[in-house]
This record gives sequence, structure tokens and C-alpha cells, in this order.
Amino acid sequence: MSSIVDALYDLKYNPFEYGAYIASFYKDLGDLENNLLLAPLVIPLCSHPFFSIKLNGANTKSSIWTIFGGETKLNTEQNKDKYRDFPLKSHLKKIVNKDQLYDLQERIDGFQELTVQCIQYCLINDWLSVNEHNLSLHVSHGSNPAFIHQNRAEKLGRLFRGHSVVEIYAFLGVKPR
Repeated sequence: MSSIVDALYDLKYNPFEYGAYIASFYKDLGDLENNLLLAPLVIPLCSHPFFSIKLNGANTKSSIWTIFGGETKLNTEQNKDKYRDFPLKSHLKKIVNKDQLYDLQERIDGFQELTVQCIQYCLINDWLSVNEHNLSLHVSHGSNPAFIHQNRAEKLGRLFRGHSVVEIYAFLGVKPR
């Protein structure tokens, strides 16, 4: 029975699917030293049931605080329906976003092997290149990236742009491994 579960897990979480997330993230991240350390955050945040919805709704005014640290107010029926599976502070009619990060460290640890496989897949396909001098990944120049752009990952890259790796990890309350 566990082999069936493992096979279903491998079908859902595979480097062919999530490699595009890693490449899209680094396409919009910008020039940041040691950005290789941010790779373990991409898949856990983009596949998170709550934050995937929040990242899809991010716009140019969004920041790390509004997506990950603020609150989601449920004003309309559409909002209430969209977030119906998440714990609601009923007397406040809002969801505290920071409370949804309680399992992020476990998700990072669980997706660690998949993240490594995705980076290898991106490097093999020349979607990304490594700068060993400052431990960073960048979109390869000169090759036509054939990956399907993932909006959530691109928006996550834009949110992280302008912040240091230390600031991002401290804000999210997790440790790099």
C-alpha cells in the first residue's frame, strides 16, 4: 500500500513540474547574493494551500508583510468561500497569515530532495546557471527558456526582491538547512 502512496506522491511532486517554479522564481528575483539559499522556500510556499491563493492575488503593492505577515480580511462572500478551509478568527472575521506558517519548517525539510532535483533539472535544461563566486542562481542568458512560467513563483521572486536572505528567513521564522 505504501508503494501506491509513494507513486502518487512522485506523480504530484516531481522535478518536471516544479522545475518551472524554481526557474520562474529566479527569473524575477533579481540580483541577490547567496540567493541559492532561497531555493528551499519556493516549493513549500508556492504549493502551500493558503499562500498559493495569496500569491496568486499579489499585485505591485504587495509586500512580504502583506502576504506572509499581515491579515486576510474576509469582506465578501467570494473571499469567505475562497478561504473557507482555513481557521478563521470568527470574532474578527479575518485570518492571521503568520499563523499559517506554523508548518513551514517541516515543509522545507520535506521538499528538500525535490528542490535539489528541480535545481538539477533546471541546470541540465540550461534554464538556470550557477555563479559559484557569490552562491547564486540566475536565468541563463543566450538560451531560450522553454519552461512554462509559473505566476506564483514569479510573484514570490518579486516579493523577495530587495530583501537579504537573512531578512527573509528571519521574517518567515525558519532556518536554512
